[in-house]
Amino acid sequence: MSGHTHGRPGATHRWRLRTAFVLVAAFFVVELVTGLASGSLALLSDAGHMAADVVALGAALVATRIAARPDTTGRRTFGSYRAEVFASGLAVLLMLGVSCYIAVEAVARIGVVPQVASGPMLVVGTVGLVVNIACLTLLRGGAAESLNVRGAYLEVVADTLGSVGVVAAGALVAATGSAWWDTGVALAIAAFVAVRAVMLGREVLVVLGQHAPAGMDADTVALALAGVPGVSDVHDLHVWTLTSGMNVATAHLVTAQDADAHGVLDQAMQVMRGQFGVEHATLQVEPDTHTSCKEVTW
Repeated sequence: MSGHTHGRPGATHRWRLRTAFVLVAAFFVVELVTGLASGSLALLSDAGHMAADVVALGAALVATRIAARPDTTGRRTFGSYRAEVFASGLAVLLMLGVSCYIAVEAVARIGVVPQVASGPMLVVGTVGLVVNIACLTLLRGGAAESLNVRGAYLEVVADTLGSVGVVAAGALVAATGSAWWDTGVALAIAAFVAVRAVMLGREVLVVLGQHAPAGMDADTVALALAGVPGVSDVHDLHVWTLTSGMNVATAHLVTAQDADAHGVLDQAMQVMRGQFGVEHATLQVEPDTHTSCKEVTW
């Protein structure tokens, strides 16, 4: 694969990812320190969410870098694109860990009147909201062109809601004098993060399990390939996702003996690209007299 990256959406918008990564990483440190110092669970839960965003943005940056770097070992025949998937799995574990920590801390506060400084909550929550809005503005410009950028954009959208929750908790604590608002908002953020972690985890498992890509039915693909003039049968069809936005397929196409194999292959490749968005399809064209090809039993 060529290392030439001009025209790749991910490479074009790498500066957006890099800038957002620096902003989010820097604010994560500020929010974590302030959360520990102020005793605010809402700040700590949002800091954990931002830590997951740091991983997600870092994974997007790594993915764009890997996509531009050819394999020099000769062993990674599909490249190293799944580094993004493994990084997403790490983000899932981190998000679930944060949710569990916040839940345990909230239970530990039962029967205890917590002391929470609302001033730092309001200041840091407001700064976090500004940082997230700045990141949204940066990433929105590339979200329509790059799946990596779009994924990072959606992560920041979710974190913006967390910042709004922190500001609301700080305002409620300041207005009522009750620190239970902080605990309640923290649990709401933790639950939100846990739900998103489970959803992301399911996507990771689908990719690692080599399931058919979302929205792509194998039977529909087989029917479309069988509709190519000259094709009488389709077998050994496999479709799966290498990493987000990169779907792969293999299939055997059985043709009549007098069929134009080159024409069949060209039209079948066009079907895979045009109808299903699969750029990398390995299609084997074989005449119906070729009887030694047996469909695998697994």
